[in-house]
Amino acid sequence: MSTRQFFVGGNWKLNPTSLSKAKELVEVLNKAELDPKTEVVISPPALYLLPIQAAVTNKQILVSAQNSFYKESGAYTGEISASQIKEAGLPYVILGHSERRTIFHETNEVVALKTRAALDAGLKVILCIGETLAQRESGETAKVCEEQLSAVVKQIKAEEWSNIVIAYEPVWAIGTGKVATTAQAQETHVDVRAYLAKAVTSLVASETRILYGGSVNAANAKDLAAQQDIDGFLVGGASLKPEFIDIINARK
Repeated sequence: MSTRQFFVGGNWKLNPTSLSKAKELVEVLNKAELDPKTEVVISPPALYLLPIQAAVTNKQILVSAQNSFYKESGAYTGEISASQIKEAGLPYVILGHSERRTIFHETNEVVALKTRAALDAGLKVILCIGETLAQRESGETAKVCEEQLSAVVKQIKAEEWSNIVIAYEPVWAIGTGKVATTAQAQETHVDVRAYLAKAVTSLVASETRILYGGSVNAANAKDLAAQQDIDGFLVGGASLKPEFIDIINARK
């Protein structure tokens, strides 16, 4: 088993539908017994970031923004800058989520610029990568992941990778109920690590945490968590359910 600290993030997307519901979820987490060896991050919608941060009393739980822009200020209505997130006391931001890449058509270069800006602002980044079903079926998974990472590699220094957590999210396995087999997930994580060793350094490759994010639930979390190169999960729908605690404790 890897010595890298385990990491579990809950991405609430546009859910829950009310602040009171979000606070109920936080209260459950506040009272839960969580594996002390696991870093836990929850990522609510932007409007809920500050009240949720105030509601968290369990010091093991951190709060992350779901997105940020690469400009610090200007006429960019609706965007949140990385410096604003940092000023609010939030340590993490999710960037390059597959839904932003596919629905909003964010390019690899835009994701890289956002990553650069977030690091410059003092944030840590949960950097998402992953392929579509067509790309998986045509054998392009490793190529796609490398291309997405390559744009980021060009923007940052080797020592800055300590502030990045990679989340491998196969697009075809997000919110579909489908999940990559344990072998498929592990294989892709190995490929990502091999690319980092080649493109950055072997030390970065061995120390960077790589999460799996594709319909993770309590039923499959333990098998996935047992894999040498899977260092945690970025959890979607299951993070809104009691089983999120079981996922956090998958290595306990």
